[in-house]
Amino acid sequence: MHFRHEWKHVINFSDMMIIRQRLSAVAQPDAHAVDGRYIIRSLYFDNLADKALREKIDGHNFKEKFRLRFYNYDDSLIHLEKKSKRNNLCNKQKAAITAAETRALIAGDVDFMLDCDRPLLRELYCKMRLQGLRPRTIVDYIREPFVYAPGNVRVTLDHHLRTGLNCIDFLDPHCLTIPAAQAPILLEVKWDEYLPDIIRDAVQLDSRRVGAFSKYAACRIYG
Repeated sequence: MHFRHEWKHVINFSDMMIIRQRLSAVAQPDAHAVDGRYIIRSLYFDNLADKALREKIDGHNFKEKFRLRFYNYDDSLIHLEKKSKRNNLCNKQKAAITAAETRALIAGDVDFMLDCDRPLLRELYCKMRLQGLRPRTIVDYIREPFVYAPGNVRVTLDHHLRTGLNCIDFLDPHCLTIPAAQAPILLEVKWDEYLPDIIRDAVQLDSRRVGAFSKYAACRIYG
């Protein structure tokens, strides 16, 4: 399992403008972005004991969460993702899932996952049966992604965080969402073995420190 380093900074609008300008001078926009950005929609899983939420709030050294994710409301490419964190290192595994399979999963028709050829879907099936995981919360936001090849660096600016209001209809573009209260702008920096100085300098802000912020946790206060 390959783990990457990850930093998160909560920033304000002025910070974002400064960092965006710096990154535009030294890094490349992600090739999948349209006009430098895309919309991310995720559907997070948790159980009745709020396992994933409690692991985050209680500061567990090792935690994991499952989510469905697609971009720009395009259901032709959907992924099931499992994100694991060990201290400040993170790992993400993903597997493609069709729109029809996604609808079945959300509806609770999960038996197809047991015999499929994708280990991640089989793992989620087991944890839905044994731990009671189920779809809980939609999280939407706009992402501005930058990449820098040395160090396999990825820097993202995430903003306009919204959450589904009593809605888990992940594939419905008209699902009612509302702005998450006090949702900040989030700067995330991910890299492999080393972070080049040119990127370290570009994202450095004297008034900001590395911190912890969970979009899922911020959106779960709504249900």
